[in-house]
Amino acid sequence: MSVGLEVADIFRRHGDAYRQARAGHLGRVERRIMSAVELCRTAALGGHTEQCSECGLVRIAYNSCRNRHCPKCQGTARAEWLADRQAELLPVPYFHLVFTLPAPAAEIAFQNKKTVYGILFKAAAETLRTIAADPRHLGAEIGVVAVLHTWGQNLHHHPHLHCVVPGGGLSPEPAPAQAGGTRWVACRPGFFVPVRVLSRLFRRLFLDQLQGAFERGSLGFFGDLAALADPAAFAARIDALRRVEWVVYAKPPFGGPEQVLAYLGRYTHRVAIANSRLVGVTDTDVAFRWKDYRHHGKAKVMTLAAHEFIRRFLLHALPDGFHRIRHFGFLANGHRADKLALCRRLLAATAPVEPIVSVRACRQSTTRAHDVCPCCGAPMIKLGRLPQAAMPTTAFWSDTS
Repeated sequence: MSVGLEVADIFRRHGDAYRQARAGHLGRVERRIMSAVELCRTAALGGHTEQCSECGLVRIAYNSCRNRHCPKCQGTARAEWLADRQAELLPVPYFHLVFTLPAPAAEIAFQNKKTVYGILFKAAAETLRTIAADPRHLGAEIGVVAVLHTWGQNLHHHPHLHCVVPGGGLSPEPAPAQAGGTRWVACRPGFFVPVRVLSRLFRRLFLDQLQGAFERGSLGFFGDLAALADPAAFAARIDALRRVEWVVYAKPPFGGPEQVLAYLGRYTHRVAIANSRLVGVTDTDVAFRWKDYRHHGKAKVMTLAAHEFIRRFLLHALPDGFHRIRHFGFLANGHRADKLALCRRLLAATAPVEPIVSVRACRQSTTRAHDVCPCCGAPMIKLGRLPQAAMPTTAFWSDTS
């Protein structure tokens, strides 16, 4: 069975030379990502033999690295996350909004990922909740699922937040025996809240929190940004950012729960580049497909020097323990179950009886998902464990999905 080109192949072919060339500049997180991707589902991590429960296919399955930056390790995590989310969908329209950092703020974010990405989440969520709570717009408590992406199609650093929001919320009137509001407030058909208002508040909240982080000494600057450590220079950067327009983009509302889940499945567990976009690798270059949105999303092929491709891929390494999917408002983790139950009562709705998307279906939708048979899609049954030292490399077909 033919095996497509993978990011792992690029790392194995060019990774050692890249590590040597950047020995003094490659961080621990980046080194760990490279190693994990290179070893994922290979004999180095061990594995087991398994057999299809229906057609009887026997194969060796190598262990996954489980690194969240690995293009091969997101299918199962995505399926399980979606299975949880589909039970939380409400019978209302859903809206998709994108909050993007302008380039002068994005470069500060790159040197202070944990702090500034956290500010991005807080500012966007507070913006949505504040505007939605205003009676002039919606006058309700809303729920938000926010997903951080840090890349563009060309793999450059481009931090932005995708937010999925139900089209309505809980009224602010107190309810005697339950948390939340006493009625469901629906937004206008096809319209959530004005993006111009969102943009202005988002800019103010983000810059105020960024200034606060600077005053607390939570930001560090080096290289081309070293001068920003000076309070006057940093104040000038903040002032310049207050004078430019910040982009908040509202897409058309989703058609129904199936579209919401399909969208979340594409975006929540995505990495900087999928293996399916890779076109070729040579001793010097890597070619991959991309969409040029400055030319109406025209499909193109970009060729980069191998070391430049690796550098761009690693731009998107997240700090240890950083949560790139977060929930706010009535979808916040602390009270989500109670608030959703209240929403359903107010909407006179019940939880979906039949799952819209099953975990098995999601797993089978990934390329040769590693826990289902590649021939018939039935579950694979483990036969026995193979230790790393005894792992053969060619005896059986290996799972490299």
